[in-house]
Amino acid sequence: MAAADRSSSIVEYFGGEAGYRCGYCKNVTGNLSHGMWAHSMTVQDYQDLIDRGWRRSGKYVYKPIMNQTCCPQYTIRCQPLHFQPSKSHKKVLKKMLKFLAKGDSSKVAGDEEPMDSHREDAVACSFVLKNESDISQSELKPLSVEETERVETEDNNEEEEMKKEVTVKKVESEPPQTCVDKDSAGSSERSNSAKLVHTTPKPGKGADLSKPPCRKAKDIRKERKLHKLLQNQTHSLEGTPSQVEPQVLLSQNSKSKVNQPKSIEDFIFVSLPDDATHQLEVRLVPVSFEDPQFNSSFSQSATLFAKYQMAIHKDTPSECGEYEFTRFLCDSPLEAENPPSGPDCGYGSFHQQYWLDGKIIAVGVIDILPYCVSSVYLYYDPDYTFLSLGVYSALREIAFTRQLHEKASELCYYYMGFYIHSCPKMRYKGQYRPSDLLCPETYVWVPIEQCLPTLEHSKYCRFNQDLKAVDEGCIKELGRVRVLHKRIVMPYSMYKKRRKGPSDEASVQQYASLVGQTCSERMLLFRS
Repeated sequence: MAAADRSSSIVEYFGGEAGYRCGYCKNVTGNLSHGMWAHSMTVQDYQDLIDRGWRRSGKYVYKPIMNQTCCPQYTIRCQPLHFQPSKSHKKVLKKMLKFLAKGDSSKVAGDEEPMDSHREDAVACSFVLKNESDISQSELKPLSVEETERVETEDNNEEEEMKKEVTVKKVESEPPQTCVDKDSAGSSERSNSAKLVHTTPKPGKGADLSKPPCRKAKDIRKERKLHKLLQNQTHSLEGTPSQVEPQVLLSQNSKSKVNQPKSIEDFIFVSLPDDATHQLEVRLVPVSFEDPQFNSSFSQSATLFAKYQMAIHKDTPSECGEYEFTRFLCDSPLEAENPPSGPDCGYGSFHQQYWLDGKIIAVGVIDILPYCVSSVYLYYDPDYTFLSLGVYSALREIAFTRQLHEKASELCYYYMGFYIHSCPKMRYKGQYRPSDLLCPETYVWVPIEQCLPTLEHSKYCRFNQDLKAVDEGCIKELGRVRVLHKRIVMPYSMYKKRRKGPSDEASVQQYASLVGQTCSERMLLFRS
């Protein structure tokens, strides 16, 4: 046994909850999930949990019961390093530029966003504010190392027995492979505990992401023509090739650059004219009441949240006050970390505030984790619906992930929450390509193009086509699950011997199978 260090996650497992109202199909009791209250959580533990289908709403962390819930929710991630905006994405970016430069607020037909923002998962879960722990903080503080050592030596026989069990090499998370160049990324990328499964799609089943994008025949002809021109001019002007080649190469480079598709950054970071009508500033603010920027903008942000909830989700004022705002979008279990190898802003929970001419018009709530930026929620001023702020903020967050990747090479994914294929209006997340869905049985990532045909036939699917594949992170030794009991950290095998009353083994077994062996050995499961 040992005392917990400050970086240990402490969770309280609630088990499989009774059904809640589904925000997608409106089924009164069809939304089924497992849940736990996170008193504190490291960013690495949360990264590993979302790679097993978990997601947080405030401090409540939940995992849909995929084969039972009315609308299965599949974790979806986008690959920002290979992302190219679609025509509709570019239209949104151009619309924002036009509005900032000239104040044009005209709405183009068909510009309406699906739903009202690009992430609605948390709203669809009516359990958000219902489950809260009533455990006192004193019970969550482990005893000192000396005290736990004293308790540990109470029974020498038990200690010897435990040593045999605990000295087994601890299962460590495999280091993630750093994102590599575009040609090799398709088969090698992985998050900590979830692999990417890639098989060559059959005809008509989507593009093969392992191959370079198709090129236009016109571009290939131009390249050949320029190459031939270069050869002819070099041969005709022997003795002075150095005077000719730079001009030809410059012409070739300039033409190829013109033909390259524009990136998000080309639209976002373009310089506005000096007489621009509006100014937009995006600020990243840590979610902490100790942060001056967060504190000074809290009231304005909370007011905007209430305006959004009442206009878009038809909440009553009592359902979206400052208390609800704090519980939902300001209380986070994530412990902020700022390692030297991480991004300059560190890891943790943040509000990305969109300031237009000195006032907040939108806030994207995000978690910055070791391998990804995870989108939590977006709320915005309904007066600016014409700007498609849900799509615009998603594109900004993809660009932001690219920016963080420059400093933290392992951070290379953008998690968009859940993809719900059974709800047509929630399929738009699949438009951010390339993207992958998480297999709900083996927890490997599968390109979305390979998943869509099976989802057309069944709302619940196992995406991994290898029928022999199993969950590699499954629980193998229940006795090694870490438990916090009476402020003492111990393996479950020892807690089980000390426990009085009915057995809780079934509940602990369920918890460990859902979080996986690695997290079950790192996180502390609170037991009263």
